[in-house]
Amino acid sequence: MNTPPHETLTGLEILIVEDEALLRKQLTAQLERLGMDVTGTGTLSGARQLVSEMSFDFALLDVNLPDGRGTNLLREGAFSPNTGVVVMTANGEVAGAVEAMRLGALDYLIKPFDPLELPLVMNRVRRSKQSTRAAEHRREDEPGFFFGSALKDLETQLQRILAADARMQGPLPPVLIQGETGTGKTTIARWLHQQGPRGAAPLVEVNCSALPENLAESELFGHERGAFTDARTARMGLFEAANGGTLFLDELPSLSPSLQAKVLTVIEDHRIRRVGGNKVIRTDVRLLAATNRDLRQLTAQGAFREDLFHRLDLYRVAVTPLRDRGQDILQLAEMLIARLCRQHRLPTKRIAAAGQNRLLSYAWPGNVRELSHELERAIVFEDHDELVFESL
Repeated sequence: MNTPPHETLTGLEILIVEDEALLRKQLTAQLERLGMDVTGTGTLSGARQLVSEMSFDFALLDVNLPDGRGTNLLREGAFSPNTGVVVMTANGEVAGAVEAMRLGALDYLIKPFDPLELPLVMNRVRRSKQSTRAAEHRREDEPGFFFGSALKDLETQLQRILAADARMQGPLPPVLIQGETGTGKTTIARWLHQQGPRGAAPLVEVNCSALPENLAESELFGHERGAFTDARTARMGLFEAANGGTLFLDELPSLSPSLQAKVLTVIEDHRIRRVGGNKVIRTDVRLLAATNRDLRQLTAQGAFREDLFHRLDLYRVAVTPLRDRGQDILQLAEMLIARLCRQHRLPTKRIAAAGQNRLLSYAWPGNVRELSHELERAIVFEDHDELVFESL
């Protein structure tokens, strides 16, 4: 889904460093019409002062200024990593733009240019910033989810969700994925994202149980400079990083009730505020949530917010544990063995009859994750031509 520039850029803080007063006025007017907050200066020293006092989402930086080169700000590291810098340079001075890009600018404009180009350039820069932030939580791709005959109902449910997504014109509803540890909830979340209309957009994955309580809000929603003791620069949150794409919150009940309330607000209003900030930031994120616990029971016990539970309970899917998948275990094992043997650069091994019996009779408390580890252990340590899984 392509989001119009004014929707993704509304409310952003912009710094314009340009000594030509008329051009600065034109750029300011264009950006303010799109709902952005603009601060301008015509000197290098003025820019230094503003950057030291305020946080900006974007900076439009002229290369040549009356009291020095704008690239000095980049060389000095004056801008927060959260600020996307676009340099402006006159025709024939492209070398200055190249220098700025080498120092960390994300794009450049050659003067004279049409102010209408700005939203397009800023959206391009913002996607670059999102990609950088999302990369911190990106995991290696893995093969598609194996449904088999035992998970046909689950596959049908997911296909209906995808069909509903394709019909939607606005934000997509959240999806709740429930299942025991190791059943493949993360793989299903990746599959649902990749198969859906946002497959080419960012997928950001977060294990909520691994977020320190005192940093969880900042990680999810971002923070402004000075919001707390160590907040030396502003930082984009993961909801912003996933804008236009998907945010997967694994083990969602691990979040505190106050953070659960903030997640609910994002789902309903599609807006966030960074920690320590007053600015409202629009965000369009498809939320996928997963848990190995019974949310209905947690809600009844007061351990999970009832309003958030009911908001998540629209598209609810449950993943059957491995012990209840019957003969599908053997097909899944064969697929995993082929992949593991490729990783170890070994010829693919077959499963002996005794090995098949062991796989089918074991309870698999760790589900698919445990199965994968057991298969890899056998590939590495067993000397037989066929796998028998002696450790089971």
